[in-house]
Amino acid sequence: MAAKINEAHDHIAKAEKYLKTSFMKWKPDYDSAASEYSKAAVAFKNAKMLEEAKEAYLQEAEAHTNNKTYPFAANALEAAGMMLKVSFNDMQRIPEAIQYIERASMMYVENGTPDTAALALDRAGKLIESQDLAKAVDLYQKAASVFENEDRLRQAVEMLGKASRLLVRQHKLDEAAVSIQKEKNMYKEIENYPTCFKKTIAQVLVHLHRNDFVAADKCVRESYSLPGFSGSEDCIALEQLLQGYDEQDEDQVHCVCNSPLFKYMDNDYAKLSISLRVPGGGKKKAPASAADAGEGAEAGEADEDEYAGGLC
Repeated sequence: MAAKINEAHDHIAKAEKYLKTSFMKWKPDYDSAASEYSKAAVAFKNAKMLEEAKEAYLQEAEAHTNNKTYPFAANALEAAGMMLKVSFNDMQRIPEAIQYIERASMMYVENGTPDTAALALDRAGKLIESQDLAKAVDLYQKAASVFENEDRLRQAVEMLGKASRLLVRQHKLDEAAVSIQKEKNMYKEIENYPTCFKKTIAQVLVHLHRNDFVAADKCVRESYSLPGFSGSEDCIALEQLLQGYDEQDEDQVHCVCNSPLFKYMDNDYAKLSISLRVPGGGKKKAPASAADAGEGAEAGEADEDEYAGGLC
């Protein structure tokens, strides 16, 4: 352990020497300094001195920036952020780590490696998700935007899906509705129609929780244009759900929402399904007793007798 620490300090000393100027050396040797800082960071990391490793990576990033080798600077910034991830169990330094990773992602985009930027943003989203859902949504949306700009819609829609689920988890249903619609449009563009059907279910659940039956109904009507939707299991279930909701039939809504089709969706949407209630508390169909059945039969016979001769 002591040997690794001494090794790290030796590399730091060499880096500082490369950065010094003199009468015969007018310009710092940023490239060599960056290399030494990188070696120091690895040595500190191996010695479990992660705060010192982070600082060494930041110094490496600065040297690469001064040398205008920006992709390497971005790598070092991201590495500095990851040192904070593994070194602090209390999560207090995670926002600082996210700042470094976001700076790195901007450098990646500006220097022609957008895929690397999007993946870094995805990692940052996962890192902050347990602590700050709103920030995680922002990072996933940024990652989706980077992928979309590169026409990588499959990767973009995956990021959007993560953002949509977290918006639902935060009960930001207006934003979730917009996000899911964008997902659905992308799945339609790449001709993944079965997933479009599932997104329609998610849309309907979100809109009904927003108490917007008209928007929910519109989503289903628009989906009839999707190949294979009409008559599908998803379509039939949604029609039954909307009918039960519109007629305030709690039994029918409960039956649909507790079917496997709904219960085994992504957890955030499954929770929407299970918790859905019809307006005003709804009404349940009371089972008819034998006496009620007899009275009903007698009433039916009386009606028949009353109109036996016709209406006129």
